[in-house]
Amino acid sequence: MPVQHSVLLAVLIVALTSLGPLSTDFYLPALPAIGRALGTDTAGAQLTLSVYLLGFGFGQLLIGPLSDRFGRRPVMLWGMVVFVLSSAACALAPTIETLVAARLVQAFGACVGPVLGRAVVRDVYGPHAAARVLSHVATATALAPLAAPVLGGWLSASFGWRSTFFTLTGYGLVLAVMVGTVLKETNRHPDPHAMRPSRMVANYGVLLADRVYRGALLTGCGAFAALFAFISGSPFVYIELYGMSPQQMGLAFGANVTGFMVGSVLSARLSRRLGAEEMIRSGVFLGAACGLLMAVLALAGVHHPAAIMGPMWGVTMAIGLVMPNSAALGLAGYPKMAGAAASLMGFVQMGLGAGAGMIVGHGVQASPTPLALTVAGGMLFSLATWALSLRR
Repeated sequence: MPVQHSVLLAVLIVALTSLGPLSTDFYLPALPAIGRALGTDTAGAQLTLSVYLLGFGFGQLLIGPLSDRFGRRPVMLWGMVVFVLSSAACALAPTIETLVAARLVQAFGACVGPVLGRAVVRDVYGPHAAARVLSHVATATALAPLAAPVLGGWLSASFGWRSTFFTLTGYGLVLAVMVGTVLKETNRHPDPHAMRPSRMVANYGVLLADRVYRGALLTGCGAFAALFAFISGSPFVYIELYGMSPQQMGLAFGANVTGFMVGSVLSARLSRRLGAEEMIRSGVFLGAACGLLMAVLALAGVHHPAAIMGPMWGVTMAIGLVMPNSAALGLAGYPKMAGAAASLMGFVQMGLGAGAGMIVGHGVQASPTPLALTVAGGMLFSLATWALSLRR
C-alpha cells in the first residue's frame, strides 16, 4: 500500500471511529439546555442518548453482515448519507419527540463508522497487528471525546444547542467525501449468503459458542457500560448538582478522557510485547478498584467534583486498556466474518450501555450516587467475565 494512501486511510479510520463518540459527546453540555428548551425533564433529555445507543446497537446487527455481503465501501457511503440527513433533522427538531426520533435514525448512520472502521483494520492488518493498530486508533479517537464537549459547550453557550447538530451535519458531509475518494474496498472474502437470516443466526451462534469471543465481548461490555453511565450522567451531575457552566462541564469531561488516552497509548506500546490478554487483565483490575473507590466516596456522602473526576480518570484509563484489546481478541479468529463479529460485539455493548444510561438518567437529579454505583457495577462485571472466560 503506498505510504500516502496508508496515511489517508489511517486518518479516515480515526475519523470514522470518532463518529460514535462525537455524536454523543459533542452535545453533552447542551443536554440541560435541550431539556429546558423542549419542555422535558432530565430523564426525557437523557432519552436522546439512550435511544441513540439502542439504534446504534441494532443498526450494527445489519451493518456488519451487509458489509460482509456487499463490501465495506458502499455500506459506508450509504451510512454517511443517512447520518447527514438525520443530523440536519436533529438540528431542526421542534419537539423532544422529534429529536428522539431523529437521534434514532442518526444512530443507524453513525454506526457504520466504528463497526466498519474496526472491520477495515482487521481486513488490512490481519489478526496479529490488529490489537496494536486498534490501540493507536483508540488513542487518536480519544481526541474526539476530549475536544468535543469543550467545543460543544462553547457552541451551545454562544449559539444555542442546535448549533451542535449543525456542526455534526458538516462533519458527516466531510466524511462522505473522504469515503468516496480515499477508501478502497478491503473485503477480500465477500460472502454472497451473509444476509440470509439463517446464515446470520448461524454466524452469531458460532461466535457466541466461542469462549474467547464471548469473554472478550462481555468484558468489553462492562467497560462500555461504565463509560456510558459516565457520559450520560456527568452533564447533569456537573451542571445541575455542582453548578458548572457548559464550558466548565466540557473541560471537566475532557480531563477525564485524558485517562482513556493514557490507557490507549500504553496499550499500543505494550500489546505486542505483553499480549492483549495481559492488557485486559491489568485494565479490569484497575477499573474495578477505581470504580469501587468512586462508589465508596459517594455512599460516604463525599459529594464534590473531585470525588467523581479522580476515580473516573482511573476508570477511563482502564477502559483504554480493555476495549481495544477485547475487540482485537474477539475479532482475531474470524477473518471471513469480521463484519458480523464486530456487529455483534457492538450490539451487545450498546444495549448494556443504553441500560446503564437509563438507570443513571432516572437517579442523578438529586445525587451522584447512582452514577458512581453504575460505573462501579460495570467495571466489576468486566472483572467477573474476565475471571470466568479469559483468565488463564
